[in-house]
Amino acid sequence: MASTRVIKKYPNRRLYDTEISSYITIEDVRQLIVDGEEFEVRDARSGDDLTRQVLLQIIAEHEQDGDPVLSTQLLSQIIRFYGDSLQGFMGNYLERSMQLFLDQQQQFRNQMGGMLGQTPWAMMNQLTERNLNLWKEFQQNLSGSVGQPVTPKPKANSEPGKHDPGKRER
Repeated sequence: MASTRVIKKYPNRRLYDTEISSYITIEDVRQLIVDGEEFEVRDARSGDDLTRQVLLQIIAEHEQDGDPVLSTQLLSQIIRFYGDSLQGFMGNYLERSMQLFLDQQQQFRNQMGGMLGQTPWAMMNQLTERNLNLWKEFQQNLSGSVGQPVTPKPKANSEPGKHDPGKRER
């Protein structure tokens, strides 16, 4: 089992990755998260766990750029839970909701992957073959009915003098 990667945060706000023995940026920490790496951020002097503060910093920076994930209304509602009797349940609820969302997203991706085949080109090839087969079937049906007489179907309300509700009288 791999040990948790330790990143030290110094008073000058620099981050030091002890695994690679090098300073890293906050964006490097974000990439560790995206890559699924287990890590913790520790204060270099006291050893206090600063992981949550660094994660909140990453969220804050990304919320300022581009399209935010968290609306002002959602953030306000979360803030209202601090000090509320249900504050302890809120974190657990959000975690479970996010996990459910991620599970459903993965299931959707798997289903789409099954529909699409291995690559988009494979899907395009399948669609092209299906359309070609439909076209051939259409041509065969058309050539088979060429020699047969066509009998027109009588139109409703086609008798002279009858009122056609679809037509406007002038």
